[in-house]
Amino acid sequence: MGIILNSAQQKALRNLKIEELNEMQQAAIEHCRESKNMVLLSPTGTGKTLAFLLPLLERLNADCRGVQALIVLPTRELAKQVFDVWRSMATSFSVTALYGGRPLEQEIASLGGSSPSLIVGTPGRLLDHLNHASFAVEKCSQLVIDEFDKCLEMGFHEEMQELLGHLPNLTSRFLLSATDADEIPEFAGADNVKKLDFSECDAEPAARTAFYKITTTPEQRLQRLYELLCSFSGEPAIVFCNFRESVEEVRRFLAKERLIVSAYHGALEQKERELALYRFSSGCSNILISTDLAARGLDIKDVKHVIHFQRPMTAEIFTHRNGRTARWEADGSVYMLSYHEHTLPDFVPEEISEYKFPKKLSLPDLPQWSALYIGKGKRDKISRGDIAGFFMKKGGLRSEEVGPIMVLDRYSYAAVRRNRVRELLSVIEGQKIKGLKTIVSVAHN
Repeated sequence: MGIILNSAQQKALRNLKIEELNEMQQAAIEHCRESKNMVLLSPTGTGKTLAFLLPLLERLNADCRGVQALIVLPTRELAKQVFDVWRSMATSFSVTALYGGRPLEQEIASLGGSSPSLIVGTPGRLLDHLNHASFAVEKCSQLVIDEFDKCLEMGFHEEMQELLGHLPNLTSRFLLSATDADEIPEFAGADNVKKLDFSECDAEPAARTAFYKITTTPEQRLQRLYELLCSFSGEPAIVFCNFRESVEEVRRFLAKERLIVSAYHGALEQKERELALYRFSSGCSNILISTDLAARGLDIKDVKHVIHFQRPMTAEIFTHRNGRTARWEADGSVYMLSYHEHTLPDFVPEEISEYKFPKKLSLPDLPQWSALYIGKGKRDKISRGDIAGFFMKKGGLRSEEVGPIMVLDRYSYAAVRRNRVRELLSVIEGQKIKGLKTIVSVAHN
């Protein structure tokens, strides 16, 4: 298609180290130039985040001071992810993320000292702020709702309707999802909507995904899951369960079998959820056990395998879970545990074959990385470079022995080569980062 991007968009792509856009992303930009209101359907893993951020960048006015756009997402993890992408684009427009898991008063105070052009957040927390008049909405003309099909679910519809009632000057609405809904939500208030449907495009992850079933019994399912994970030789895998209790049951069993795992579900504290995702995405854990909280939108690279430990409730959930693997141009595999007396749901591919286990199984090697907790963060003026420099100068690590570093408000996480952790902790004990005493310890999930 070869669509022409403006200088700000080109700079954003350079900052993201992306050389070219795919067909869906180019089509989204082109149609946003022609239509104020749009619905985009595209499979998970095809880059929908850029498909709405780049058109939004084109619509923001550099001479306007105040909130011009609102991006609504169903979970705090998605909100944080979009916030991080915008920050990485390094545009001239500031952004603020608003979501639960931290005091509302803290966010209100931060808004009082800034004037962001863009706000990213979850519906409930955004509604809290709008009811408190934490930020002015008079100049807010752009609305993006990602995973809009979630907005039709029980208890979410009314919340979104109330939220939009606080935004009287909207001129543009952009709704996105991986799966279609029977109708556009009435509260979106979008007339003359342009629908861009890439849900059956050639880039759909299912085309690059191998599907398998593992026939077992309720009594043997945990053992069979363990054997399946051992057959992956340490390749990253997500195990999906329907319930929080099931996640914890699987976690305890696999940990007892000496596998390095992370657990992720809605009953965990925000700090625990952040650590779980960090450990998995940074390679400190090769196995993430999760409810469907991790099935939507999270952009974790190089997930090779998805396992349905418990069968998904709907075809949409099946699609979203499977979308965690085979992202972009990568290949992936999907596995479904099935009982002898049960038939598989209609939405499972008919040609699904029984997985053939290797004749010899062995415990996978431990992940090469281990996660460390550092008790200082952004509020202490600590950066990723400060932490990496501290580990190399004071701890004697080489640059290749320091992995991804995540700096949060009050603390940070850093990945370090597992075989260097004990020595590092011994050497840096009592040392200061930028003149600050702090705790550095192994981070467990």
